[in-house]
This record gives sequence, C-alpha cells and structure tokens, in this order.
Amino acid sequence: MATRIVVLGGGFGGMYTARALRRRFGRKAEIEVINAQNYFVFQPLLPEVAGGSITPAHAVSPLRFVLDGVFVRKAVVDSVDFERKVVTVFQGIQRRPTEVPYDHLVIALGQGTDFSRMPGLEEHALKMKTLEDARRLRGHIIEQLEHAQVTELPDTKRGALTFTVVGGGFSGVETVGEMKEMIDRSLRFYPKIDPSEVRVQLIEFAPRILNEMPEPLADYAVGHLERHGIEIKLRTGVKSATHRQLVTTDGEVIDTRTIVATIGNAPLPVVQRMGLPLDKGRIPVDRTLRVAGHDNVWALGDCALIPLKEGASERIDFAPPTAQFAVREAKRVAANIAAAVRGRDLKPFAYASRGALASLGAKRGVANVFGHNITGFPAWFIWRSYYLALLPGIGTRIRVMINWSLDMLGARSLVQLKFYGKPPLRYVYYRAGDRIYNAGDRSDGFYTVISGSVEMERPDPETGETTLRVIGPGGHFGERLILGATRRKTTVRAKEDCKVLVMNREEFLMLAEGFSAFREYFRPYMDKRGVTLPGGDEDTGR
Repeated sequence: MATRIVVLGGGFGGMYTARALRRRFGRKAEIEVINAQNYFVFQPLLPEVAGGSITPAHAVSPLRFVLDGVFVRKAVVDSVDFERKVVTVFQGIQRRPTEVPYDHLVIALGQGTDFSRMPGLEEHALKMKTLEDARRLRGHIIEQLEHAQVTELPDTKRGALTFTVVGGGFSGVETVGEMKEMIDRSLRFYPKIDPSEVRVQLIEFAPRILNEMPEPLADYAVGHLERHGIEIKLRTGVKSATHRQLVTTDGEVIDTRTIVATIGNAPLPVVQRMGLPLDKGRIPVDRTLRVAGHDNVWALGDCALIPLKEGASERIDFAPPTAQFAVREAKRVAANIAAAVRGRDLKPFAYASRGALASLGAKRGVANVFGHNITGFPAWFIWRSYYLALLPGIGTRIRVMINWSLDMLGARSLVQLKFYGKPPLRYVYYRAGDRIYNAGDRSDGFYTVISGSVEMERPDPETGETTLRVIGPGGHFGERLILGATRRKTTVRAKEDCKVLVMNREEFLMLAEGFSAFREYFRPYMDKRGVTLPGGDEDTGR
C-alpha cells in the first residue's frame, strides 16, 4: 500500500515540500496538500500588490497548476489526532468534519498575529499577511486620497493623509516604500492635495530597521526612505490605537486613519490546539526537522523552530522565517521522509544564507549577496530578478514581467474595487424540515429566530436518550460558538418555515461589550460555563 503523506499548508514551506516529495516518490506515494485557499501566495510580492505595481492575481499561483500529481484539498484544518494519525478538516460549504488519514504529516501552516498587548491595534490596524490584506490596503489608501480630495475639514484631511506602518523588518520597510511611491505617483490626479500635506511614517521598537541585514545597508535604507519623505521613528513602540489615532510609547498621539501592522507574529489557533510543545510560539523540531516524540510528524517554515547547530540557544542559532530558508527546509524534509520510509539514516538540515534583499521603493533597494553589500538601483534589480526566478510557473513570471514593464511606463491604476464576503450579520430563510446544522458540525454562527420555529435535538451522553426543544420567535440557539467551541453538540431543524438572524462570534462579543442590556441577558448562561463576556459591570438601568 502506498505511503500517505499529508502536508498542512500551501505556502513556501508546504508547496515546495509537496513538489520535492513528488519528485522523490513519483507515484509510489500518495501526497496531499491541505490549504485554506486553492492558491499559493508569493508573499514577497504582497507590498507590490498593496502599492499597485502588480495586480493581485499575479502574486498567486493555483496550487493545482504548480503541484502536478499532488492531491490538493481546499479545506480548513481543525485538529490533528496524532495517535490515530488523522487530520480533521472542514471543507468547502460542508459543515460536517472530514477525517484525512496519514502515514507522515508535515506541518507548514505559517504564523498568525497577536496584537493583544497593544489595545486597539487588532481592531484598527491593517495587516500584511495575506493577498486579501494587500488588496485591502491598496483600496484603503485610495479611499483616503479620495476623501482628502473633497473634505473641507482640516483635521479630517490631516488624518486621512497620515499613513503609519508599524514594524521595521522586511515586510514593514518594503510596504512603506511601496505605499509612498504609490501615493507620490497618484497625487497629480488629486489637485486639492498638496504633497506637503502627506505624512508617511515607519515606527520601529528596535534601535534600527532591517535587523537581519548588515548595519551599513540599514543606514542606507533609512537615508533613502527619509529622502523620499518617510519619517523613521526608532526605539518607539505602540501603546494603543483607535480608528483615528495611534499612541506611541513616547506618549505621542498621531492623528492617522491608516495603521499598517507588520509585527506581532504568533502561533495560529490550530497549531495551539494540536497540543504540541511550543517554544517562542513555534513548534520545536530536531535538526532533521522532525517533531520530538513523533517519528512521523515534521514541521518547517514560520511555524517551526529549527536549530542550525547542536545546542542552539541564541536567535542566530535558529533558521530565520524567510522564503529562502523555507525552500531549502522543504527539500531537506522531503529527503528525510523518503529516507524514513526506506529505512535509511536521516540527515540534519544545514544551510548558510546566501544573503538578504529588500526593496525600498522608487527603484532602489539594499542587498547582501554572499557577503557583498549592494545598494541603490543594482540592489533593486537583483531583488526583482531573484524573486522573478523564484516564482513558480513560467506563465506567472511572464505576467509579472509585463506588470512591471507597464508600471515603469505609466501611472498606477486608481480603480478602487471592493470585494464582499458573507456578511457577519445576516438573515437566513429555511423551509420546514430543512437541516440548520447537525451534531458534530462546525460552529459557524449564533442564531436568533425571527419568525417560525425550529426544533433542537439534544442527546444525553449518559443515557443516549434524545430530548426535543422547540424554539420560537425571539429564542436563540448556537451559543457554543460564543464559548469558543468548534463543534456542535445538538441537531437543529426548521420545524416550520422560518427566518433566523445569524451572527458571527466577533459581532456577538462586540454587542456584548457595547450594550449592557444585551450583555446582562446572556451573562447567567455564560457564567455557568465559566465564560467572561467583555464589558464592565456598570449599572444596566434595570
């Protein structure tokens, strides 16, 4: 029977691992990639998507195109049972869980964000992790320019034209450079905006930006950004944020309607639920990229803490979370899985960085290549050439080259496209007998009956008997979502034609925080289950 190898994640680590496994095993192994999206995101190009130099579709590649011979499953990973060797996922519109068995498991899920130590940043900051983040940032910048063009209120205009990026690493520096270039090249279409009114700033808590690069290159980057009108604030952190202001650790209050946060990396909730030990928010592995205590579980990329030598303890002793390293880690983990399957010795991951690259906008960059420092246009050209070569698929490379060529010849598009997903608060109609959800389904909403009625079946875990409860107008169900549960315990069907209001967890908690009557109504239910609702204990007026 063919060996089943399941790869969680379709980023640099996951996608390149699947490709390397396919080359090593051919059709002698079943290789499957599970990813929430059906495409691979080339993250180094996200700042260029945000800045409008390339279109969003050209920063991604369909996984099925680049992974010939690999089974791609578009699904959300819910949990992993390491004893049974099963991954549980939710796929498509299906709310029933699906179990995916494996012989070897590769975890390459990347990282999420955590802004909890900076009040307001989660609610009001734009991120730069996904394609949707980059697309949203571009639309937001255009919206601020449009508003500043027509407003008659000086304070409003000042806030709209103040753009703040938090984080002086590669992502933050490249994002702020692309933002400034896009704004500068667009102002001729906004005659009521004077260039002197635009304020773009980069905030970094460390003593310098681009800590991963030699100091002379960081100094050049600071000089270039400042010459192009970008303020650099070093040794400065974020204390809090609102929808109109950012407060720094220095006590400065910045009026801004644009906060882009490229900081706060944290393990994804699904990784935390796996029950594996975490170190610095990442899964520790040995030098062969195998997870301790599991002969058939491997991890790489941003979610893994990978030692580069025995007895690693300092930051430089571990592999950095970069695309360059992820590609090499993928080759090593594929080779070691092949060795494990064939009963051969595993080899440790060993790789010396060839250097680092960063684009600064305005056709300038910095590069350290094999120990040589390069700045200006040559570094920018090397940056583009390297990532163009790394793009998967000749078609994608050609399209990106065309985008870059057109960008040098004309203005960047200011078309503002909005994309709408499923609204967080929505009405749903059901006919009598329709299933709303089954026990074991994914928890995806809190429901309130507007008209008609529903019938809830609740099995007793001890006796196995089922109790029925009819819920009519004004009643509610699905509270397990608010408790943070991922699975349903009951089955609910429409008893008659009915209309229900469905609310996501985030919106429920927002209402609980903002409306005391709403909060007090649900407090007894939540208190019984040990859940604290947001909001104070102020007088409810009852």
